[in-house]
Amino acid sequence: MTSDLRPVHVIGGGLAGSEASWALANAGIPVVLHEMRPVRGTDAHQTDGLAELVCSNSFRSDDHEANAVGVLHEELRRCGSLILAAGDAHKVPAGSALAVDRDGFSAHVQARLEAHPLVTIERGEVAGLPPAEWDSVIVATGPLTSPSLAEAVRDRTGADALAFFDAIAPIVHTESINFDVAWFQSRYDKPGPGGTGKDYINCPLDQAQYEAFIQALLDGEKMDFREWEATTPYFDGCMPIEVMASRGLDTLRYGPMKPVGLTDPRTGRRAHAVVQLRQDNALASLFNMVGFQTKLRHGEQVRVFRTIPGLENAEFARLGGLHRNTFINSPSLLDASLRLKVEPRLRFAGQITGVEGYVESSAIGLLAGRFAAAERLGRQPEFPPRTTALGALLAHITGEANPETFQPMNVNFGLFPPPDEAETVTVNGKRRKLKGVDRKKVQAARALADIDLWLGRAPRAAAE
Repeated sequence: MTSDLRPVHVIGGGLAGSEASWALANAGIPVVLHEMRPVRGTDAHQTDGLAELVCSNSFRSDDHEANAVGVLHEELRRCGSLILAAGDAHKVPAGSALAVDRDGFSAHVQARLEAHPLVTIERGEVAGLPPAEWDSVIVATGPLTSPSLAEAVRDRTGADALAFFDAIAPIVHTESINFDVAWFQSRYDKPGPGGTGKDYINCPLDQAQYEAFIQALLDGEKMDFREWEATTPYFDGCMPIEVMASRGLDTLRYGPMKPVGLTDPRTGRRAHAVVQLRQDNALASLFNMVGFQTKLRHGEQVRVFRTIPGLENAEFARLGGLHRNTFINSPSLLDASLRLKVEPRLRFAGQITGVEGYVESSAIGLLAGRFAAAERLGRQPEFPPRTTALGALLAHITGEANPETFQPMNVNFGLFPPPDEAETVTVNGKRRKLKGVDRKKVQAARALADIDLWLGRAPRAAAE
């Protein structure tokens, strides 16, 4: 296979870069894939193999009927994903999850790319922004982007547009919050830009509840920093909540849990302390816990945070964290086809765009490759339907997330449009609105039917 078209340059040979290269090459576009290893190593990688899995060998749930990650798996399979093909070829027993043999997986991806006649792999660091003569570039350098390239991106986009350290607050599905306890109100009823004066969800704690919560934070099991993160100092804006709690019993009451300007409608009085949640997406289906970045282990977070009144049955779209990462503020910087607004020859893909997880990174790589291929062929990019996992993830990072609170996110059903309000389910002979797993199943089935239509084929039968 040959092509007279100019190549697209892909920087980064991780999952996103490999997936983008595969999508381009299979569309008939020549690709130069740049991977700096082994010329320059990273603190996390152990080999020079493409698509090396660093933190885990799990791609998480493979359930495409009721799990958003599983839906994304299936959408990628139907799109011809190299990453999912390699995962399926090298899977190991892991229950309902898709886990893989790391070495076999990486070798599979590398062998397929090396064998493709339109893919050239070049080893060496791309220092700084790519040369001007590279008129189409996909930057897929991941959370450990080389310092010179990261600094060049920061200079091009602005000092506040690139983050090097995540301070991730947990995100809660709005429908799981108990509004018999919680209420909507902005502090002093002041509306922010585009707000109403009722822009936050408030969860009140009395003195005994607050003191028990502080003790649970202090006693909870914490995650350790990885070796290369350990020397990174905390910034004032991303102090873990348990570290703040350790500085004194009332520290949080005068910080993110201050109750001033808020009145509990049940009592007409000010609570002893208040946990506030702020809207996190345009659908208002997700709210993040303000100031609750944490190093508590995930299981501990669920246990401790469900002691907060109003969050007794909270379902979390994302749990909190604090770790070193490099990502851009995609909602403010990227257009709908993942191009940098100030320099459209540059597209971004993978974790550097603010998605979290192997599968999500691969998904954005696949889309970046498809969009760059369409552009090279003189066509308009075709965006995946908003109702699909691919479309929901793309919409989130290119405009629907709040730029002021943007942090890396896994795919979850909170990013999908809700089912039609008219849809119901029969339980014990009675009709009721969709919720829980029934709601997820409807969203999953709709996503897979719509991805098939987007790909130009008839939707598959539900049993397939």
